Order: sequence, then structure tokens, then C-alpha cells
Amino acid sequence: MTSRTVLDVLIVGTGFAGIGMGIRLKQAGLDDFTILEQADGVGGTWRDNRYPGAACDVPSHLYSFSFEPNPKWTRAFAPQAEILEYLEHCTTKYGLRPHLRLNAKVTRATFDERAGIWEVAAADGRTWRARALVSGIGGLSQPAYPDIPGLASFEGKTFHSARWDHAFPLDGKTVGLIGTGASAIQIVPEIAPKVGHLDLFQRTPPWIMPKEDRDIRPLERAIFRRVPALQQLARTAIYWALEWRAVAFVVEPRLLEKAQPLALRYLASRVKDPALRQKLTPSYTLGCKRILLSNDYFQAVQRPNVDVVTDGIERVTPRGVLTKDGRERPLDALVLATGFKAADYTLPFETRGAGGRDLSDTWRNGAEAYLGTSIAGFPNLFMIVGPNTGLGHNSMVFIIESQIQYVMDCLQTMRSRKLKSVDVKPDAQARYNESLQARLAKTVWNTGGCASWYRTSEGKNTTLWPGFTVEFRLRTRRFDPAPYHLVPLDGPGRTEGRGRRSRESFEQGAQAAPAE
Repeated sequence: MTSRTVLDVLIVGTGFAGIGMGIRLKQAGLDDFTILEQADGVGGTWRDNRYPGAACDVPSHLYSFSFEPNPKWTRAFAPQAEILEYLEHCTTKYGLRPHLRLNAKVTRATFDERAGIWEVAAADGRTWRARALVSGIGGLSQPAYPDIPGLASFEGKTFHSARWDHAFPLDGKTVGLIGTGASAIQIVPEIAPKVGHLDLFQRTPPWIMPKEDRDIRPLERAIFRRVPALQQLARTAIYWALEWRAVAFVVEPRLLEKAQPLALRYLASRVKDPALRQKLTPSYTLGCKRILLSNDYFQAVQRPNVDVVTDGIERVTPRGVLTKDGRERPLDALVLATGFKAADYTLPFETRGAGGRDLSDTWRNGAEAYLGTSIAGFPNLFMIVGPNTGLGHNSMVFIIESQIQYVMDCLQTMRSRKLKSVDVKPDAQARYNESLQARLAKTVWNTGGCASWYRTSEGKNTTLWPGFTVEFRLRTRRFDPAPYHLVPLDGPGRTEGRGRRSRESFEQGAQAAPAE
């Protein structure tokens, strides 16, 4: 089915980014938009990651839209099911259901320069046309599968943690789990008591700190429901407590080295066996990789039915895993807790911009964008949670709302100035990214002596924002046309951006950037 109607905005994805973008359009009185979702329901990564123990590592009160507090959180760190329920609630409350097109797996997006329109096709043959295309897919949507010889030959059950097979019971089974990152830290304590035996294949031990988790009592929830200002106060306190951690990550990484003894003491207090403790001790600076939070991982790996395997994997065999010490470990199931394609991120569908240029080819040396949102040569395409917008210290929802504000202001600029397209200038994007990479070079993520999913195989950090989230909010609070080529609707020629404009019609419909 081909739609000849030209939408104002087409959104891809229904996680926090896609749902948040749709809500802000509705709040601005802009109803001419559609949201595409490849699955049969909303939720993004919180729909897909249903593995045992799945939960957020950002405190609950901060992990929500600023305009829609959730007094129903039952724990200080929300479990997956509650976050998914929250996104379902927001979808319904803000009237997004009629805008959803589910089971719409996008396969191609092409920009028509003459018309200034994106043409988007789905796997089932449906197509859409829109003046602006907003990607709300994010960097944690494409599972990363390890390149291990023989993986396809394994005759037991294999699945990725982001595609957990709940129909396959692990009880009493011999299970191998590859990876010791954020997912594995949550999975191991949940499955270790149930499986017959667990081989945990570790390449690099993570830094682990205690998780200040607890039940949120019914009385607290009732108070937050009746007095929303108190929950807002709690949210603000959590935000600033986390925000100051950026000093150690991006300003003075040596502060993280001083915090390492705290993590080592935590490890020593939980793991008494010297040999196992040595296996679990990182050799790189705290913060170089994602710092993980857990109160029960160390206890789980000390169970008699759990082996932490550090010899390295030679290959996978039909029966199990052969490690480099020559031992074959027979398995009934192999779980791949190997994360996502974050550093090598690109859109999971063919994307062609001005002149037919391909996004994958454009990003062959590493993804980059302007303010993590606009990409030179791809007019009217906006990415939320694009390159270098990730965080190591605070809530991504804050970044998402900041980018949504920027996109909204850009869309209003296009309407008020009657623009066919806006396309960030290559030199503006290049200068921005040169400055970004220079700052990243001084952060713990580049100086901490580790290889992480933050960086590409060539060492380029395409994932993280090297600063305070406050700075990012200020830089995206208004759309500045100056770094963009502007093409008017009534002519083929380009005009140049002329600096910041007045708010014009924006204040009539859209709210200002939500206060934190």
C-alpha cells in the first residue's frame, strides 16, 4: 500500500525517544504525524530486553519524562516491566495510539531533493512520505552477536539476552553465558540458583559498585501521588547528585582512580576466595567501561554450580564451548549477553540522502552528527540519541528531551520561514566533531586503558557526550539556523542561516524545554 499523502513528520521507533517526540508534537498542536514501529507494541529497548532481572541502573524518579512523573514506581531502580508499563501509559494518555503503525519494519528511507520529502518503505510493502523524518531508534536497538568460530554449529539452544526465549526453561540445564556487562550482571543472580551449572565466560571483569536499591513503600507512593512537588524535588536532587559525577568522567579522570579503593573494598568484602577475587579485579581505570551496579552478582558467582571462565573462547562446537586451555565445556544452552552495536551504530535500514548518498557509507569511518541530531547531506533527517549523545553519569531521558526540544524548534522554523529543507553544513558538522573528539581524548573513556563498546575498533568514541548534561541542554534549547543550508519552498536555491530567530509561533503551541 502506497500513501501519497505527505505527512509533516514521520517518526521511527517507540522507545522514550519516539514516544517523547510524538507527545511534544501533540502538545504543540501538530497532529500530522505517524509513528512506525517494527514490533507489535511500543517500548523500544524496554520491550525487547525482557531477560531475567532486567532493570534500570538510573534511579526511577529521574528515569521518566519531566512532564509526566510516575508516582507508581515500586523500587528505587525500576524493573523492566514497570518502565514498559510507564511507556504504555504515556502512549495512551497523550493520544498517540491513532498515530501508531505497528509491525512496520522500515527497510528503506530515501530523500527526494526536488520535493524536499522523505520516502520511507516497510518490509510489508507499505510506504509513507513526510517532510521530516525523525529516528527514535537509539543505539541500544541492534543486538551485537560475537564473532566466534563455530557459533552457528552449536546444537543446543542459543539466544541473545535482548531476544530472551522464555519458552525455553533453563531449570536444571547446563548453561553458558558469554559476557559480563550490564545485562549479565542482572541475569546471573536470577538464573544461577535455577540452572544445573553455569559457565560464565568473562573476557574483561567490570567495575561493580553497590546498588542503592530498595522498595518504595506504599506510603511514599501515596505521598508522591498527592503531592507531586515532593517527587519533583526528589527528582531534582537525584539529577544534581548524578550530574556532578561528570567532573570525574570528563574534567578530572584522576578522581576516578581515587574512587577505585572503594570498589576494591566492596569486592574484597563480598569475595573471600583470593583466586576468584583476582579474576574479578579489573586492570583498567574505574569508569573507562560502564560502571555496573549490583548487590547480588558477587554472591551469585560464588555458588558451587557457577564457574567464572577466563581462559578465552577458542570456538563453539556442536556440543558446547572449547576454551583456549583445550577444555570443551558441554552445554544445553548458550546465552549471548554481548550488548549492542552502539559504537558502530547506523540506522538498521538503507538510508539515502541528498544526491543518493548512503548513510552507512558516509559513516564508514565512524558515526558523527551535529549536536547528535543532524547529519550533513541528509536534509530534514533528525536523530534522537544519535552519535555522541550517550552518558556515563546521568539519565538519557534528559538528553532525549533536550534533542526533542531542538527538533521541535527546527520544525517550527521550517513552518514559519516556509522552508523546504534544512541541511547542516559539512564544515559546521566537522568543526563540531573535531571539538568533540578533542574533548573526548581527555576523558576516562579514552585514557582509562580499556577497550569498550563506547569506541569503534579503530578507537573513535562515537557514543558518549564529553560534558555535563546542562551544557547539552543549553546548546539544544534553541535551533540556530546559522550552521544550516536553508532551502525555501518557493525556489530551488539555497539560502544561508542568519543566526538565531525570534520564537515566532513556537510559543503558541509547544511548551518551553521542560525544567528538571
